[in-house]
Amino acid sequence: MKHNPPLFQYALKRSLKKSTPQFKLKKLFFAQMLFGLGLTTFIPLSKINAQTIDVSSSNQEALQNLPVIRLQAVNEKNSVLEGQISSHNRLGFLGEKDFLETPFSTIGYTEQYIENQQAKDITDVIAKTDPAVFTNGASGGWAENFYIRGFASSPSDMSMNGLFGMTPFYRTSPEMFERIDVLKGPSALLNGMPPAGSVGGTINLVTKRASNTPINRLTTTYMSDSQFGGHLDIGRRFGQNKEFGVRLNTVYRDGTGAIKHQNKKTELFSLGVDWRGEKARISADVYAAEDRVDGVTRGINLSPGITIPKPPKPNTLLNPDWSFVETKDKGAMVRAEYDFNDQLMTYITYGQSKTNYKYNGAMSATLLDQHGKLNTTIGQLAFDLEKKSADIGIKGELDTGVISHQWVANATYYEHHQNDYGVRTVAGANWPTNIYNPVWGQPVPFNTPFISKTTSHLSSYGLADTLSFAQDKVQLTFGIRHQNVISKAFYPKTDTRPPSRSRYDKSAITPGAAILFRLTDNVSLYANYIEGLSQGTTAPSNAENNGEIFTPFKTKQKELGIKVEFSKFANGLNIFEIEKPSSYLDPVTNVFSADGKQRNRGIEWSFFGKPIEYVRILGGIAYIDPKLTKTAGGKNQGNTATGVAKQQAKLGVEWDISQLHGLTLTGNITAVSKQYINQENTLYASGRTLYDLGARYKSNVLSYPVVIRTTINNVTNKAYWGMPQLSNLALGAPRTYMLSASIDF
Repeated sequence: MKHNPPLFQYALKRSLKKSTPQFKLKKLFFAQMLFGLGLTTFIPLSKINAQTIDVSSSNQEALQNLPVIRLQAVNEKNSVLEGQISSHNRLGFLGEKDFLETPFSTIGYTEQYIENQQAKDITDVIAKTDPAVFTNGASGGWAENFYIRGFASSPSDMSMNGLFGMTPFYRTSPEMFERIDVLKGPSALLNGMPPAGSVGGTINLVTKRASNTPINRLTTTYMSDSQFGGHLDIGRRFGQNKEFGVRLNTVYRDGTGAIKHQNKKTELFSLGVDWRGEKARISADVYAAEDRVDGVTRGINLSPGITIPKPPKPNTLLNPDWSFVETKDKGAMVRAEYDFNDQLMTYITYGQSKTNYKYNGAMSATLLDQHGKLNTTIGQLAFDLEKKSADIGIKGELDTGVISHQWVANATYYEHHQNDYGVRTVAGANWPTNIYNPVWGQPVPFNTPFISKTTSHLSSYGLADTLSFAQDKVQLTFGIRHQNVISKAFYPKTDTRPPSRSRYDKSAITPGAAILFRLTDNVSLYANYIEGLSQGTTAPSNAENNGEIFTPFKTKQKELGIKVEFSKFANGLNIFEIEKPSSYLDPVTNVFSADGKQRNRGIEWSFFGKPIEYVRILGGIAYIDPKLTKTAGGKNQGNTATGVAKQQAKLGVEWDISQLHGLTLTGNITAVSKQYINQENTLYASGRTLYDLGARYKSNVLSYPVVIRTTINNVTNKAYWGMPQLSNLALGAPRTYMLSASIDF
């Protein structure tokens, strides 16, 4: 039975399932010996070498009485991947899958990679080297901003240990996670419908667990121009067999970043505990996080007839320096697993989280002429949000003749209750300035009256089966999920309208299928069809069919790919097509419908590993054609969707200097093509090529292991425009210096 990380409780038992009696005893004997030495966590069984011991009938009792050995889920490929990329990824309720046995495009970034990138949020990790992930590059926005396979993804749709609704809502500092998994493409079958309806991909964050080796690590950080911080990571296991584990992470960062007058503050406290028994496992996580940006980036819009202006200096703040965005999150979740036997297990996960959000600053900023004249409209928003989420399931294995089955069934539930406050326009607070020499007035007092109350309930149940035959060289997966969406909204009385209520209650069935061929031990060919799901819309009051409720939108993906892994280097090549529906109001009939459609076709080549001695690379090339295939009245039909680069090429390199032990030079190149900022495809943000350079040095100071890391992002200080999700243009981040020092004590 395959379990979720970090522990495969019965890895040894499964490895013995089809072994000969002699080989069984050999493995058990040496596993027991290594366990007594405390080494079993990191020793692959395939490396054990011993003389075969004959198992006669007199030795059967000894064989049966040997204790169960629990092994950490460390695959030999972890060393092949050089600590950067995980050899396993989570596929929703299908569980953990090996790289070559995953019939989807996935990648999992390890704790070591996250540390070496000196990442401050999830975007810093997933967008650095993956050509399927696009970000506008702006610094200090109200939320993280990224696209996967050409579709905008909401940071609130990230899952934690497979459970939606538990991560910080708008920005997540990554120090509490040991792995970040990215599944590209829709995933309604695997995970259920994401709360915000993202369909380009799913991000799952795996929380840290204590390993058998104690950890006491202090990391101090610096980021230009004057932001300082620290991160403390402590982990311990207790008990006769180290069955109890505790992992504590706490983070504090504060100070001015590389953008003038922009201050960033991050606070995080997280605690992960777990217990692992012979047949049961229990884990729990709690966290509290605060993220604040003073001088928040909102971006600017262009007046009609205005072309793209020359970007100002890249460290310019184009929105009020007194503006702020503050998000406070806290959450708790618990997971329990139980093995009935080697072929059957069950699990249940439950969590709750709360978010309090405040925003005071630019609601829009409009460029009025080519000389940089800018007029800013101030708005104020706030909300408080409570979320509950649960997942219960059962997994099993069975054989029917020559066909092996890995089946799973689960049910999920998610609900949130949100109160919204604010004003879209603060009367008399418009502020004129110029993008090449911005000057801002006094702060606007914060006042946010009640706007609305909304609730959402998402429930689903799914079933899937993976059939393996031809000596496991062919694996066929079928699945289906039923999803129900209920949402309610209440709007209080205002001077212009009476109080109102709305209700949405619809359901949909989303299937999925995938096939994988293990052509050789090193090559896999796969294909999949899977659907995504987003909440349907309701016809507005000015439509002929006002109030009509549409079923959830189904996004459909078809993908074909090949994966190759030789020695210490792996490649993945795939082609895909994703069709996403959209809604619009017909300008002729005035009927609101869900007949719009965007089709993204693309090809991706990704690679990672160690092609030559002392050198590790990670990156890829992607081409995507995001086309508007059906629009209102045919306007702009056939044009390229906005905000997405058609071509991306990324390369991250690490070079260990053999002449100076412990020194590693690092570099990163990101090349991005232009992005249209209007559906007419007459205006676009130019493409860009960015260079990052860095180094790290590992050594011992007074017998304590120390790692020093330094990075310069955007070495050439290139000024460029990117397109954020709520405006036309935002300045990309300037040259930024980062430095950190970690010590294990």
